[in-house]
Amino acid sequence: MAFERPAPDLTKLIAAWEAWEKGEEMPGKVLANLKTAGLAEILVELKSTGWTPSAS
Repeated sequence: MAFERPAPDLTKLIAAWEAWEKGEEMPGKVLANLKTAGLAEILVELKSTGWTPSAS
């Protein structure tokens, strides 16, 4: 039986990032949360669509 990764969850990604910014989580825990929430898949999709960051 193969493991099927869940779809990326933007809400969980944002929550993990906000916890990091507030100092509520250690870096290793934040990275684990970002990974399980699907950050890698989102980054790959952004790159494949040609997205580039805009200057703020």
